[in-house]
Amino acid sequence: MQTVQTLLQMSGLPRLEGRMLLEFVLKQPRSWLLAHDTDPLSPEVTAAFLSLAAKRRQGHPMAHLVGQREFRGHMLQVSSDVLIPRPDTELLVELGLVAVEVVQASSLLDLGTGSGAIAISIALARPNVRVTATDFSADALAIAQANAMTLGAKIQWWQGDWYEALPPEGRFDVIVSNPPYIASNDEHLLQGDLRFEPRHALTDDGDGLSHIKTIISGAVQYLTSGGQLWLEHGYEQASTVQDLLGLAGFDAIKTHHDLAGQPRVTGGCLY
Repeated sequence: MQTVQTLLQMSGLPRLEGRMLLEFVLKQPRSWLLAHDTDPLSPEVTAAFLSLAAKRRQGHPMAHLVGQREFRGHMLQVSSDVLIPRPDTELLVELGLVAVEVVQASSLLDLGTGSGAIAISIALARPNVRVTATDFSADALAIAQANAMTLGAKIQWWQGDWYEALPPEGRFDVIVSNPPYIASNDEHLLQGDLRFEPRHALTDDGDGLSHIKTIISGAVQYLTSGGQLWLEHGYEQASTVQDLLGLAGFDAIKTHHDLAGQPRVTGGCLY
């Protein structure tokens, strides 16, 4: 019989990751592991843990192995059908919340919602705002809807390709989006967690700008007068996104930097 101690030693993983996987398999908190680290574990638990540990050694994301990831204090269900929520995207949420206050918004649209991290965070923080979210993937929308139900966020959902998902009469005071913006030849697509995340949510299989262009051009039709659009983008794309916003008629264009000091979110107002 194996124990917590021996399984952690056998895992070949950093101790924190091994503990997280054991907590998941045993459905017990870390305090239980510490108090029962020499207790014998069943063969079923041992097999399940060693299988997950092997996948982790192969590079599978921890979030996929345990099926969840924390974002802004909310635990979200995730899978290989959606991007794993990342701390840098919290900047987009913060800017969306600021925009809601500045324009005294009654409505906000999250394009390409994935796990629902952005839409849910805003809906929970501003329950008086009508939040709408779209995604091309039915599987992604199912995960987002499940997350919203679990967390009690009220959101209207539409499936489809960007604005094509929406009824033509829809108008919004604020639009936010974290679209696929990685260029198809970017080496990062072959590294780390990105190898296991949905490719269509990472790249347009081109220069990484096609979806950004679609969102900016379509916002002219779907934003109310004085409304704001905010987009997450690659750290080398800020000046291009600024130019695209200016050509589309946006004003007060500004770029904000992420936790690493990289230009990450750009937006502006449409009058």
